[in-house]
Amino acid sequence: MKKIFVIAGATASGKTAVAVELAKRVDGEVISADSMQVYRGLDIGTAKPDDGEMAGVPHHMLSVVAPDEAFSVAEFQRGAMAAMEGIFARGKVPILAGGTGFYINAVLYGAEFSDEYGEEEKLREEYALFARDNGAEALHEKLAAADPAYAATIHANNVKRVARALAYCVATGGLFFRYNAVQKEKKPLFDAAFYVLSLPRDILYARINARVFAMLNAGLIEEVQNLLTKGYDKSLAAMQGIGYKETIQFLSGEATRDEAIAAIQQNTRRYAKRQETWFRNQTPNAHVLHAEGKTARDLAVEILKE
Repeated sequence: MKKIFVIAGATASGKTAVAVELAKRVDGEVISADSMQVYRGLDIGTAKPDDGEMAGVPHHMLSVVAPDEAFSVAEFQRGAMAAMEGIFARGKVPILAGGTGFYINAVLYGAEFSDEYGEEEKLREEYALFARDNGAEALHEKLAAADPAYAATIHANNVKRVARALAYCVATGGLFFRYNAVQKEKKPLFDAAFYVLSLPRDILYARINARVFAMLNAGLIEEVQNLLTKGYDKSLAAMQGIGYKETIQFLSGEATRDEAIAAIQQNTRRYAKRQETWFRNQTPNAHVLHAEGKTARDLAVEILKE
């Protein structure tokens, strides 16, 4: 079984820097596992690493599609696996790094996606809009009718997962509860040294708040305006990402600059909390790496000592 490293964690926890430091020590290449960094032109708002941050280490799965192109976890899985094959062929070590846990697990466990996955993606978007217009409880009731066993395991407020499960049921005619159980029984395809970076909540939130200001100083508003000028509609999934949606509201006069900043910070903090919960519940074999007071170099050395 081939050896790889996985560096995961919440946004702003320092994953990119650790992955780069680790790559320098093991002759590795990084595969980004971030559902927003796949889009071209979405650089500042997604904290996509620049040439300086990559420090000469090859990175894969960055800027692979235009903002108006559909992109799914199945497509990420295919692209990441192809990148991994190339890395192994060059005699180097793959380092899967990012905060989109579903993407990471799709690669590690070789999740199977049905022929109806494209239809599922469309349905998920429709159901998200349904929940927005009719409430999360109304969407949860639909899932309870289609798959009561799975509905009983998930809170109505988790609209993303409710929509995903319901879309699977409708598109395939099967039960997501059974599909999920099968996926959980899968064994990893790789010998993965899996690490999740952890920071105290107050420190992580302070880093998130500071990062938002850094993004604004780097030109986030100008980046979003440029995307809109190019004709990318605000309704696109890419343009609904955190940082982009709120900036569009500012540019359209729906929010003041200060309100937009506060919304980006708050929504990012909430997202980070969801990421922490996901990694805590969905990655039982991961090692928690306490990052407080440590540099990326310290953490890379710590990983290699284990």
